[in-house]
Amino acid sequence: MDDPNDPAPAPLLRVRDLVVRHPGPTRRSAPLTAVDGVSFDVHAGETLALVGESGCGKTSAATAVLGLRRPDAGSVRFEGTELTTLGEAGLRALRPAFQPVLQDPYGSLSPRLRVRDAVAEPLRIHGRWERATGPDQVDALLGKVGLDPAHGDRFPHELSGGQCQRVGIARALACEPRLLVLDEPVSALDPSVRAGVLNLLNGLQDELGLGYLFICHDLPLARHIAHRVAVMHRGRIVETGPARRVLTDPEHPYTRELVRAVPSIHGAPSESSLPAAP
Repeated sequence: MDDPNDPAPAPLLRVRDLVVRHPGPTRRSAPLTAVDGVSFDVHAGETLALVGESGCGKTSAATAVLGLRRPDAGSVRFEGTELTTLGEAGLRALRPAFQPVLQDPYGSLSPRLRVRDAVAEPLRIHGRWERATGPDQVDALLGKVGLDPAHGDRFPHELSGGQCQRVGIARALACEPRLLVLDEPVSALDPSVRAGVLNLLNGLQDELGLGYLFICHDLPLARHIAHRVAVMHRGRIVETGPARRVLTDPEHPYTRELVRAVPSIHGAPSESSLPAAP
């Protein structure tokens, strides 16, 4: 029996019965339900991979979690605070604690800002910039993601895709978040640099105790990066569980179909190209 005096820790993120609808293609069309009653948790130090084919609702769910749009129904609680009822001022105060890392490493950075200014921008926006210590803080953030401080003087177009994604991660870390929402963070990268970024994310999680909501459609990747997996199909989660169990012994027919569709020889990441499973 569980000890009532030693309750399980509350999740960083608790999503319940989330519904997100988009306008139909014409004014007379009924709204399209992108997310239909989705529920999941993310704990500190844990990676939950939200997986499924393109168009299944993964990114729509992430957008609602980040407070970038109001869900049509449901609850999103971050450390016990209900985000769906907060005004803009309340969301702004909490946003440093949950940060996105986006799919396009170049598109997520302003081409007009040097890397140093891009990393400093969240500190300035949230009133955390100190003239005396800020430059050293930016250099430390670049070092934390494996970049030389000299990269801070460059523009995004002067960096590789992997380096730009590391800058995006440094930006996300600037305000000391507790949760990262990673939307296909390595899908635009060459396979040769993908493992390095994944190893970086694993190391940061171990060091900082971060929770990750990791959105992807790549099942071998999900198996290696995630502790747990939630499989989405047509806006709903059809199966949730430990990553290795779900992706090696799936219970739902749709999950079994996804697993069967993974190429066994060509086209799938090799075991050696991915970091060790958590």
